[in-house]
Amino acid sequence: MASRHVINASVSPKGSLETLSQREVQQLSEAGSGSIYALFRQCALAILNTGAHSDNAKTILEAYQDFEVRIHQQDRGVRLELINAPADAFVDGEMIASTREMLFSALRDIVYSESELESLRIDLSTSQGITDYVFHLLRNARTLRPGVEPKMVVCWGGHSISSEEYKYTKKVGHELGLRSLDICTGCGPGVMKGPMKGATIAHAKQRIIGGRYLGLTEPGIIAAEAPNPIVNELVILPDIEKRLEAFVRVGHGVIIFPGGAGTAEEFLYLLGILMHPDNKDLPFPVILTGPRSATPYLEQLHAFISATLGEAAQQHYQIIVDDPAEVARQMAQGLKNVKQFRRERNDAFHFNWLLKIEEGFQRPFDPTHANMASLNLSRDLPPHELAANLRRAFSGIVAGNVKDKGIRLIEQYGPYEIHGDTAVMQPLDRLLQAFVEQHRMKLPGGAPYEPCYRVVT
Repeated sequence: MASRHVINASVSPKGSLETLSQREVQQLSEAGSGSIYALFRQCALAILNTGAHSDNAKTILEAYQDFEVRIHQQDRGVRLELINAPADAFVDGEMIASTREMLFSALRDIVYSESELESLRIDLSTSQGITDYVFHLLRNARTLRPGVEPKMVVCWGGHSISSEEYKYTKKVGHELGLRSLDICTGCGPGVMKGPMKGATIAHAKQRIIGGRYLGLTEPGIIAAEAPNPIVNELVILPDIEKRLEAFVRVGHGVIIFPGGAGTAEEFLYLLGILMHPDNKDLPFPVILTGPRSATPYLEQLHAFISATLGEAAQQHYQIIVDDPAEVARQMAQGLKNVKQFRRERNDAFHFNWLLKIEEGFQRPFDPTHANMASLNLSRDLPPHELAANLRRAFSGIVAGNVKDKGIRLIEQYGPYEIHGDTAVMQPLDRLLQAFVEQHRMKLPGGAPYEPCYRVVT
């Protein structure tokens, strides 16, 4: 990040964008409240920095401290003036089309999030209110398409994986695309890009026009996982919890590839929801998969689930090793069951209203040192509640690894301490150690990984 090329440019949206009010422009300007401008600047910089090799949000923000974005309201819409922007986002002075689309998607989502929060119809004090908020954000982004049969497959996994694992994700994506399925990921590199890349080729082979490559992200992680250019629908949710809820509300099935702490966080979130008694009969296909070389990872994660949440949790997913076609066949069959289930109950295809998500999975978790140390990680808890707290522990580790605020907290106060029952802490410690040994934790510049946590029994 030491050497950089920058450019000044003026950009207007392709197509149309709702005009902004004078108040919204004021909020988004440096002269406004400051917080909304800072949020949009951070997201804009991440999008313009797509393709960079750094996955450290703090490093990216510091490398472009002189980057500015100014919002101008015009009769025909909005114009963005970019100062000292990363030059890689441009070709011969013109911004790359996908980058421009995502830039204005970020503007759309941030403005709408703020306006919705000020609306009297949004009640974030209740579980239903939070779900309604997620629904409105997705609807405003034109992500919800009534009448389209279930075919959105969510793919989770690491943003920094081996070449062999990355190629495997492309093969799985290709098999999904050949079966006319769409792809939803966290929108970044690695596993978030591979399945999309494979699906684009398959969609071309099947002459599918309008294949969907949906990317869901949030401000705290976008700089570490800048959107890959294949994404043709980008939605920025306000926080990680709403991002996770958006995945399971719009997705019809989930494929989990090898990853690290972030992947474990997503997996535990999903299992905690599926283990809730109200979701007992709800079909939601989940497949863990990877190439033959990823077998130790899959076995370690499977063993961790058994040791902490029990065999009942293992019934909610299947493991398929080194067989992309079988992964796609099983997912396609699972989606048929989802379609039948929703038809019988008159539930929407485009939004999973029947899925029960408790408030504990929806409330934002602030990974301070005090909050991390006070997590209740006991086998005495109901399994779905223990899954929620384990999810929070991994969320804190992700923050300490890659998020600007988390990195600064670790620099100031040292590693997080994670306390709990020995029956939970020992499997957790083994899993985290395996992630480190398999190079699945953040390793900036190839340096040895310095844990941002300490497991205490």
